[in-house]
Amino acid sequence: MSLVTPTGDIHLKSVLVATDFSEASEKALRHALAIARHYGAKFYLVHVVSSSSFTLVGPDAVNVATDAVCRDAHQLEERLVQSGALAGLQHEVIVRQGNVWEQLEKVVKQEQIELVVIGTHARRGLGKLFLGSVAEHIFRYSECLVLTVGPGSLQDSPVDGTRTVRPFLFATDFGGPSLRALPYAISSANHFGTKLVLLHVLPAVPMPEGVNRPTAGDVMRTRENARIASLQRLEELTLQNAKLVIAPEFLVEFGSPSEKILQAADTVKADAIILGLHRSTHIDTKSHMPWATAYEVVCGAGCSVLTVRDGNI
Repeated sequence: MSLVTPTGDIHLKSVLVATDFSEASEKALRHALAIARHYGAKFYLVHVVSSSSFTLVGPDAVNVATDAVCRDAHQLEERLVQSGALAGLQHEVIVRQGNVWEQLEKVVKQEQIELVVIGTHARRGLGKLFLGSVAEHIFRYSECLVLTVGPGSLQDSPVDGTRTVRPFLFATDFGGPSLRALPYAISSANHFGTKLVLLHVLPAVPMPEGVNRPTAGDVMRTRENARIASLQRLEELTLQNAKLVIAPEFLVEFGSPSEKILQAADTVKADAIILGLHRSTHIDTKSHMPWATAYEVVCGAGCSVLTVRDGNI
């Protein structure tokens, strides 16, 4: 189901935040509320009591834990109502028990959720990157739009109206998924009145064609030609799609895609990074480099990251 209208605009009707009542979830909650308010979307607050955590003590413990979580969830709802955060928003609080991802997936399908917002515990340990178990599953398997809000993201959403929204960074490898995600990037920039920065990352040392032993001069000329060609292609993308209200900026970098995306986001002080992804779930496989890149970006970003699957377009 496409969320993009023929005019290139996005209309979100439902936004879900998955919460475990942690500090990370609190940050994601603020972002989700701001987005739901902006689009007039229905807001869902969902928590799943993991039955696997109570396998040794039996089903009674799960029921007790679920009752406690229901109280916590409704206390949170009451706090949001009293603060005015839910004023004018259609909303629903859902508590489930069972396998966390399976239950979240059911809610997403049953309620036709269009955007899931999650807080991550992104970190590096033992040479690996970790998002946190729930965030990991949502990032791997969710077929709808996913906005990850990591430890480096600002506490309050950039779209809550309290300040000017900083640029959005759209990183593209010119592949199908990223090109099909471009309308989301353009519409988001227009919706929130900010500049869109389009980035393409090339190999650190592109090889000249037909040259057996390239000289330093050959490599420099090849790099410059590749950079110019990529800039032209980025410009063409914006001409072929819906018009941007604010003139875009184009960047071409050489090196590791994830490293350059994170550096560019830091340089332009981006409020969000937007990436297109394949439906593949093999994000740990080296042959799926776009997945590996996206995973590294989500784990290391100092802002929220919106990932768009093929099926969202």
